[in-house]
Amino acid sequence: MATATSESVQAAPETAPDYRDPDPFSLTAAGHEFTFYPHGQDRLQALVALIESARESLKVFYYLFDSDTSGTMVRDALLAARRRGVQVDLIVDAFGNDAGAAFFEPLVEAGGTFALFSPKWGARYLVRNHQKFVIADGARVMTGGANVSDHYFATPAENGWCDLSVLIEGPVVEQFTRWFGLLASWVANEAQGRTRQLRTLRDIVKQWDGGDGPVRLLVGGPLVRKGHWAWVLRKDLVTATRLDTVSAYFSPPRSFRRLIARIGRRGQARMIMAGKSDIGAAIDMARLLYGQLLRARVKIFEFGVTKLHMKLIVVDDIAYVGSANFDKRSFRINVELMVRIDDPAAAAALRKLIDHMAEASESITPAWYARHSTFLNRMRWRIAYWLSLADYRISQAGTV
Repeated sequence: MATATSESVQAAPETAPDYRDPDPFSLTAAGHEFTFYPHGQDRLQALVALIESARESLKVFYYLFDSDTSGTMVRDALLAARRRGVQVDLIVDAFGNDAGAAFFEPLVEAGGTFALFSPKWGARYLVRNHQKFVIADGARVMTGGANVSDHYFATPAENGWCDLSVLIEGPVVEQFTRWFGLLASWVANEAQGRTRQLRTLRDIVKQWDGGDGPVRLLVGGPLVRKGHWAWVLRKDLVTATRLDTVSAYFSPPRSFRRLIARIGRRGQARMIMAGKSDIGAAIDMARLLYGQLLRARVKIFEFGVTKLHMKLIVVDDIAYVGSANFDKRSFRINVELMVRIDDPAAAAALRKLIDHMAEASESITPAWYARHSTFLNRMRWRIAYWLSLADYRISQAGTV
């Protein structure tokens, strides 16, 4: 990936060498067990342990899968599972498959399945499967923002991606299993060259029903509005008095920016953005939007300890965790998932994680913004914003 400009990639705070990702933490909410993994090595160990625990089936769906040390470890764990009789089904986004098809041939030769999401040119080419999840035996699921690559399991001292994964046990896992089945069928039809597959994908997303319980699997897809995870989030924001977010990529539609501003005026709104990234456009496009939020008393922080990749939203007593960024691609184009957890204890625990990150972040004040929002900087920020709507790779590198 290209290196971002020095203006976009800030030096880490002086306390960066002392920064440590929090340890895993667990909680029970609405008949579900959750374990959150903010630390990279904990994520990797938990992922491998989940695969090793499977006795009947593994259903795996990732945006990016690399052939590096971590990717080989995960691939070999899937291969070992298949050799002990576990049915292994793996789907990787064609754009994010950095490992290459040959890397997965041992798994296929052992009787597992491997498929690519949207491998063909056409209108659907810009649509990415941006989801990341693994289902073991239809009973446990691990999801979040982390892909399979060394970058997502490295420590802050190694400049790894700051991210979050969650292991879930409970009724919502059945929704994940059902969702995987729908997507696997779509991928199989795509491989057979059937026509109008983009419309079929949109219908799958529009018709998805995550239920109305306190723990729900919400999804999103290309040009779908009603029923989309963001559609549900909008309803939560309308009446909210408190909002806390961690956003690796921030460029939501104007209507959402207005909702955030209203929360800032009537209550409390705190947003942690990327202060360091290997995608300079991710920082530039967010900075273009800071002015409106600061005027509405929204507290903004830039996390410059290491590269930020987390996707976390806490609105009142409701938490959202999953694959979706707070940007237009995740709102309108990519296939995404977010787990909505309506539980005060879960919201409080995740706010403590945000507190921990905010303490190590730089506060973006109106004075800071006045100094940095020069004419030339605003021009660069605006160019990054518009190019990123097509694809971050156009403006600098890949959206991950």
